[in-house]
Amino acid sequence: MSTKKKPFQAFSSGEYVVYPTQGVGKVADVSKQTIAGTELEMLVVNFDKDKMTLRIPVAKVEHVGLRRISGESTINEALQTLQGKARVKKAMWSRRAQEYENKINSGNPVAIAEVVRDLYRSENLAEQSYSERQIYEQALDRLASEVAVFDNSSLEEANQKLLSLLKRA
Repeated sequence: MSTKKKPFQAFSSGEYVVYPTQGVGKVADVSKQTIAGTELEMLVVNFDKDKMTLRIPVAKVEHVGLRRISGESTINEALQTLQGKARVKKAMWSRRAQEYENKINSGNPVAIAEVVRDLYRSENLAEQSYSERQIYEQALDRLASEVAVFDNSSLEEANQKLLSLLKRA
C-alpha cells in the first residue's frame, strides 16, 4: 500500500496560510538566505496578532504542516460541527485539556470546531474554569481567524458568526 505525496505547491507573497501551531499568517516574502554557508530558500510568514515572523525553509514547508486557507467544503464542515451536540467526555480534565490542545495545534478547522463546540458555555450554564476558558478562547480565535480570511471579513464579524451558530445549537 503506497501513499501518494501531494507535490509541493509554492506560496506567493501576500497569500494567507495556516501554520498549525500558530494559526493564520500572511506570507510576506519568499527569499534566499545563506545560513551556515548553505543557501536556503525561505518562506517568511508574518503573524500580526502575535507580532511574530517565522522563516521556514521551503524544503520543510510540508513537514511543518503549513497549508493554504481551507476550502469551502472544509469550512462548511467546521461550521456544521459547531451546530452539533457537545460531546464532553468524563475523563479527567488534564487528559481532556491535552486532547483539546492537540486538536487546536493540528490546525484542522473541523477538529478546532469540535473544541469550540465542546467548551462553549451559554450565559445560563455553569462557569468555566480558567484553563477551560483559555483553551476555548484559543480555539475560537484560531477558527475565527481562518473563517475571517475565507469569508473576507473582519475577525469580529467571524467571531459573531461563530457565536451565533453556537447559540442556535
